[in-house]
Formats: sequence, structure tokens, C-alpha cells
Amino acid sequence: MYVVIRKFSNMRSVPEAARRAESGIGQILRQSPGFQSYHVFDCGNGAGGSITLFDSREAALAANEKALAWVRASLADLIQGEPEITAGEVLAAVKP
Repeated sequence: MYVVIRKFSNMRSVPEAARRAESGIGQILRQSPGFQSYHVFDCGNGAGGSITLFDSREAALAANEKALAWVRASLADLIQGEPEITAGEVLAAVKP
């Protein structure tokens, strides 16, 4: 499993970005091979981000350009600057 975490430090409205993401990028990711899940979180103070899980690094890289294009086109009025991106292999997972 491979995780991609994007953090935006300066957002006008994290709840609005989450609403748009759920119906927009959510649909794009669902169609991406190897996609497992997508989560949006609010850090407070105008910061927010997303966590996306894929089967593999290759699947994450294949979906990455589509995701960034969507963010730039659909959230430009809500975000300033580029996200901080952290990604890597998941080494342990605890599930219910």
C-alpha cells in the first residue's frame, strides 16, 4: 500500500474545498486503477489536506497528475500556493 498526503497551509475555506473534492476529485480517483481511499482533513487556522491510499507507488504516480490538475482547476479560488506533499510505502496498518 502507498500513501500520498497533501497539506495546504493557506486555504480560504477547508469545508468548501472538502465539499468540492468529494464530488470532483473523488469521482476521478474512483476510476483510477489501484485507488483505495481518499480523506480530507481540517488542521484549523486555514490549513487542510488530504490523505490518499493506493495499492502501489505506480498507481499513486499514475493518478497524481490528474489529481493536481483537478486541484489547480477546481480549488484555485480557495488555496494559495502549492501543497506540501509527503508520500511513501505504508509499513504498518491497523484496521478495526
